[in-house]
Amino acid sequence: MAGPLFFAVEARDPASRARAGVIEFEPRPGRTGSAPRGRHRVLTPAFMPVGTQATVKGVLPRDLAEAGAEIILANTYHLALRPGPEVVEQAGGLHRFMGWERPILTDSGGFQVFSLASRAEIDDGGVLFRSHIDGRELRLTPERSVEIQEALGAEVIMALDECPQNPCTRDVARRAVERTLAWARRSVAAKRREDQALFGIQQGGLFADLRRECAERLASLDLPGYAVGGLAVGEAREEMLAALAECAPMLPEDKPRYLMGVGTPLEILDAIGCGIDLFDCVLPTRNARNRSAFTATGRINLCNARYRQDFRPIEEDCDCLACRSFSRAYLRHLFTAQEMLAATLTTVHNLRFYLRLVAAAREAIIRGSFGAFRSAFAARYTEGAGDVDREGR
Repeated sequence: MAGPLFFAVEARDPASRARAGVIEFEPRPGRTGSAPRGRHRVLTPAFMPVGTQATVKGVLPRDLAEAGAEIILANTYHLALRPGPEVVEQAGGLHRFMGWERPILTDSGGFQVFSLASRAEIDDGGVLFRSHIDGRELRLTPERSVEIQEALGAEVIMALDECPQNPCTRDVARRAVERTLAWARRSVAAKRREDQALFGIQQGGLFADLRRECAERLASLDLPGYAVGGLAVGEAREEMLAALAECAPMLPEDKPRYLMGVGTPLEILDAIGCGIDLFDCVLPTRNARNRSAFTATGRINLCNARYRQDFRPIEEDCDCLACRSFSRAYLRHLFTAQEMLAATLTTVHNLRFYLRLVAAAREAIIRGSFGAFRSAFAARYTEGAGDVDREGR
């Protein structure tokens, strides 16, 4: 294995661009204060639970592992504010700090350029944030973002990018592409750790030619992996899927492709059909905290009165801890009593739902029947008995 990451496509669906693969991470020697880490394999397509602040909200690392998570995401901007990268580094790195032994991907802080736009000032050098916590200034440059991510110690780190809101003008999208490319080159030059894989991010808004130019120029850097950024940031779902169908195949065929921040179960299946390998999204955890559980027949609101005496699990064929041991009636009771266990159990279920979904998609790809799998899932999911009217991102 050359470099910190090896990727291979193991099967392709004959009727779409869907592919099943494997990402293998090299063993990592222990740095000062940290233990050596063994080789890890991530089967793709793969979903990464979001652990923004070095925790996936409401669940223990053992719950994540039992649910089937092989890799999770944390965030540079948030961890730079608290506890600070020096604290994490002194603790032996993010894995030891949060008690998670499997791979981690850290986002560079580029998404906060979009999500915290009112608190961010962008120039060609980088981004000046005013902390959403206490108002203090945080300057993120490509070099500083890499430095923080090296201190955190994730297996995969991201180059800083500019993520404009959609729809945007061509001039705005062009400027974001040029900055993103310049920042990617600076990130490569700043990187010092050989045991981390640096991914570049494709931008270009909804403009296919800008997306293609960005992908081609990023590919010249020969990075270990590439992400599609700047989607699901204001555009309609149909626009997002149309753009993704065009721009995902532009990324190198022999490298893992990561779609950032997307999405609903159906969006993930559609993205898999476009050739995407990696996903992250807050929906499973956020919806769980808001009483909403994913099922094969749609989302349900566990506080609905109909579940007061419903002693079935959230989903009959689910093997998660919540479904093995507890009923809808019990979860409804916990939510109405405002017990924190309600969100924990529902989060465990929702994460397991997403992880089972991508695992089933992988098996369908290997069998050569992904299209039929996607159609059958969509029909049941959209026409089923879920009592939440509309998927929300």
